[in-house]
Amino acid sequence: MTTESSLILTKKEIFQKIKRIAYEIYEKNYKEKKLIIAGIPETGYVFAKYLSKELKEIAPFEVHLIKVKINKSNPASGEIIIDGEKNLLNKSALILVDDVLNTGRTFLYSLKPILESEVKKVQTAVLIDRGHSMFPISANFVGYELSTTLNEHIEVNLSKGKEGVYLY
Repeated sequence: MTTESSLILTKKEIFQKIKRIAYEIYEKNYKEKKLIIAGIPETGYVFAKYLSKELKEIAPFEVHLIKVKINKSNPASGEIIIDGEKNLLNKSALILVDDVLNTGRTFLYSLKPILESEVKKVQTAVLIDRGHSMFPISANFVGYELSTTLNEHIEVNLSKGKEGVYLY
């Protein structure tokens, strides 16, 4: 259960960070002809949609949004599926997007189907980086870095009218 006292980012602050991340992505990828934004469900994909929308407004290159379907609680189980044309990834720059970076496990497993294509480069974007990396994965684009204990939980809500980031 979230409370007002655990609010870390308001709706306004979230969307300021999304806009800033979009500009950072544009700055690091301005020479690209095409950029793929690959969102990890659920909230990571919503975050990816907002990033994609911002990029389409500011960048001259093509921006494509795709979904990476993965079991986040147990990424080693089941198939990891890229929702979109496989050849779309070939020779493209790709930004893998999730809401919270905790251990890096979800990003690591999400790379499997991406690396089966001829992707040009892969970068990562997160709204919140908790800094509990257990794998050689880090975020290239971060909205907010927050050191937490392993017992604490971060909740990102991007539902209309309920936007906020909470710590509990």
